[in-house]
Amino acid sequence: MKSKTKIEKQLRKKENPQLVKTIIECKKKKGWVEVAGLLSAPRKNHAQINLDFINNQSKSGETILIPGKVLSQGKLDKKIKVVALNFSETAKEKLKNSGSQVLTIIEEIKSNPEAKGLKVLTRK
Repeated sequence: MKSKTKIEKQLRKKENPQLVKTIIECKKKKGWVEVAGLLSAPRKNHAQINLDFINNQSKSGETILIPGKVLSQGKLDKKIKVVALNFSETAKEKLKNSGSQVLTIIEEIKSNPEAKGLKVLTRK
């Protein structure tokens, strides 16, 4: 896990206002510091995960956190809560059609400040 100082140094290089705001919010909450560390890494290290992978790695009712972008390849046949930095439009539609809940990381921080019950999925 990265230190808050290291996260702060990497944060200075970021230009995407949504990403900067998300990292700052994550850094404020003790349970979310690990996610802040993942998001503060170079963009090429951010997760880009397809729905098929999420479907294979999750169980119904789970809360899945993607520290990156959710892409639309595949389908989801479970009702889960998917929390991510970003979603492709098609992925968002497919998730909503499957009955799953779609939230950004900032929205989840507000409703779950301790980061309880999250399953973090990164690259394969």
